[in-house]
Amino acid sequence: MSGAVFFLIVNFVVALSFSTMFLVVAYRSQSRDGALWLGAGFGVASLSALCELLVAYAGPTRLWALGAFATVLCGMVMLTTGIGHMYRRRIDLRLALVFVFASLGLAHLIYDLPRGTPLQAFLYQSPFAAVVLVAALLVFVAHRRTGLDLFLGFLLLVTGVHFLGKAGLAVLVGSGATPKDYVHTNYALISQSLTAILMVAVGLSLLAKLVLEIVAIHRTESEIDILSGLANRRGFDRQVQALLTRNRQVSQAIVMCDLDHFKRINDTYGHHVGDVVIRAFGDCLRQHAPMGSVTGRLGGEEFAIFLSDASMENARELALKLRHATMFLSNLPRGLRVTASFGVAPVSAETELAEAYRQADLALYRAKNAGRNRVKLASASVDSLA
Repeated sequence: MSGAVFFLIVNFVVALSFSTMFLVVAYRSQSRDGALWLGAGFGVASLSALCELLVAYAGPTRLWALGAFATVLCGMVMLTTGIGHMYRRRIDLRLALVFVFASLGLAHLIYDLPRGTPLQAFLYQSPFAAVVLVAALLVFVAHRRTGLDLFLGFLLLVTGVHFLGKAGLAVLVGSGATPKDYVHTNYALISQSLTAILMVAVGLSLLAKLVLEIVAIHRTESEIDILSGLANRRGFDRQVQALLTRNRQVSQAIVMCDLDHFKRINDTYGHHVGDVVIRAFGDCLRQHAPMGSVTGRLGGEEFAIFLSDASMENARELALKLRHATMFLSNLPRGLRVTASFGVAPVSAETELAEAYRQADLALYRAKNAGRNRVKLASASVDSLA
């Protein structure tokens, strides 16, 4: 068995394995359509190895040679379509089909040209290079590129250029006098080994992007309070810490909120109404919270808003608005009047988050002890009822 045949078998197994993995990942991925296209692309491309073996050891040669060309090209078009889905750049499938059929027609026309000539080699490899370079472009023009995205784009760029390099290599070392001779040439050995390396690198990068996406979705879901739709304590703390890390030098504040007599609401109206109150109050906080703030339900009837780049006066004004809005929550049973108490504390570069929580909690307790339905400040002499 020649080295090229060995790599053909390896490429077949690797491509089929990637196809299976992407189809499995599609079940949990937010980019489900993209993952399905990637799985189909690797699956179709894997068939090219079988076609190459049939070219070498069976007939008819022209049919299987065109089959090898078609499966690689169709697989790459599917991969590019999948990448387009992942990066929110849809591929025009009608245009893609026209390109595929035009390329197949070109492959048929150049089949009888002498192998290894510059014209034949370039015309054969250029459709592959064009498709992969389009995929690289889709990645590079995407918004919010991460290091992984840039690495993937670079790999796709190298893969596209490598097809053009293979055309030059075919001219230099020869790709065999006939298609049957291909698997016995040094060109085939180099070509298939390079394909194996690049396929694994691109496949793993795409798989890593989808897996990281799934992990991010699961983390987000685990940090959301299902009842209120706000961040839970874990999500709130993580988001606040991220803002503190970025904005250490600006004034920030935290507003602690607690629904008054919530246990009485549950006992009088039932837990279903209590859930309605939680949802309504969560909607109220979400509607009034300024852009760039973090809003969360810390547990039970306790909520919080972290305000980035806000003074204590800004935080106090927000708390007053929320206090007023809470008394007019919608979709509550007739006769039910809900109020809330608020404690406001500053957060600065010198103040630990835990200390800010403690100060805001103390202010909140003061609001409760003063008769509830009040706003109290932790570090200022001005308190407010209205």
